[in-house]
Amino acid sequence: MRRPVLSTALLLLLLAGCAPAPDDDGDDGGAGGRWRPTPGTAWQWQLSGRLDTSVDVPVYDIDGFDHDETAVAGLHEDGRKVICYVSTGAWEDFRPDAEKFPAAVLGKGNGWEGERWLDIRATDVLEPLMAERLDMCREKGFDAVEPDNMDGYKNETGFPLTGDDQLRYNRLIAKLAHDRGMAVGLKNDLDQIPELVDDFDFAVNEQCAQYRECADNQPFIDAGKAVFHVEYELPTERFCADSRELRLSSMLKKYELGAWREAC
Repeated sequence: MRRPVLSTALLLLLLAGCAPAPDDDGDDGGAGGRWRPTPGTAWQWQLSGRLDTSVDVPVYDIDGFDHDETAVAGLHEDGRKVICYVSTGAWEDFRPDAEKFPAAVLGKGNGWEGERWLDIRATDVLEPLMAERLDMCREKGFDAVEPDNMDGYKNETGFPLTGDDQLRYNRLIAKLAHDRGMAVGLKNDLDQIPELVDDFDFAVNEQCAQYRECADNQPFIDAGKAVFHVEYELPTERFCADSRELRLSSMLKKYELGAWREAC
């Protein structure tokens, strides 16, 4: 039987209704039913100070250790998706599990007080420790994980890390998150985006505008995956126009990553 022909106007309306809004928080239709934020999704990133839940955005990225399931549930009640920040590539002496890391896997400082790079080649040691951290994120109800310090091979870590070591470790972290039903973001590591874009559900980037690297995030945008981006030193008028053109989720923050933000 011949299908009825839709008018052009009606067809356009139907197609518009199917397209996600640019500030939508994404969908849960990715592999395994995981949440996958789409390009342009607005967000808040707060890793210090009293949590301010008043910012009207659909995504919050907060410290996984510092906040309990009540905080996560409260954000969910407000309709937000919540990302669990954990460091997976560096040791932090102030975390409750710090004593579980043997001295042999601790390298040079990464520039932040109390933090040292990890020997990511030692997956026999690190995999169970990171699995425990991601178990914590899952048990608290987080939707996704932001694993930090994912580009040690590009830094002076004290270990002879290679790009292949980094790819292997980053994919391990992605698998651990996915095995727990959570989405996961690739933090920085711009050079390896072409190899890793299929393994991650979104990206988190710092200062790509300052270093003129934002176009390197394009594979994530092309794949329909959000790039959550912050600048610290450039005023918004120096990067927001380009961010909008590239469809990045950009804002200006202070280095301490408190509640203050100035979004594009």
